[in-house]
Amino acid sequence: MSALTWAVAAVVSDGSGRVLLCRRSGGVPRWGLPGGRLRHDESPPDAAVRSVRAETGWLVELVDLVGLYRVADPSAPVPPAGRCGPAPDVLVHVFRARLANGAPAGETAPGCHPEWHPSNALPHALTPATRAAVADALAGRSGVLRNTPAADPPSANAHPSDGVGTPPGQRSPGGLDTGRR
Repeated sequence: MSALTWAVAAVVSDGSGRVLLCRRSGGVPRWGLPGGRLRHDESPPDAAVRSVRAETGWLVELVDLVGLYRVADPSAPVPPAGRCGPAPDVLVHVFRARLANGAPAGETAPGCHPEWHPSNALPHALTPATRAAVADALAGRSGVLRNTPAADPPSANAHPSDGVGTPPGQRSPGGLDTGRR
């Protein structure tokens, strides 16, 4: 069994409703949220701000936590209580964020090619966790807990606008939810 990897990411939007994504180099080119791994003595919010700036050059302010997204191999057996599953087994804290200033403050990290995309015209080649997190963030959800596959099945062509539903027990806009947003 592998160790659980703790990571952070942010759904960063600007004043015109665009979303900041990173085109990942290497392997199959896909788009993902800016973010990275947690350092040993770093909180998830601090790690998210640091990682977004390191990857994209943009300084952001966190608004809230969209949710926790576990990225794992869906065909792997469920690990016993207290154990991690086989690699990849990643728990990503995804935050909603906005720009803190009007221009990138630094250079981008290798492997991330940041680009702004209109929220209604996102690329189809999104990682599964990115697809779910962006859909949740754009729908105003918070407190989401999701398991996402490490990779899309070959036939999957879902898009955030295809309407990822709110999982049972999750907060969504409207209804009887009294949770914080």
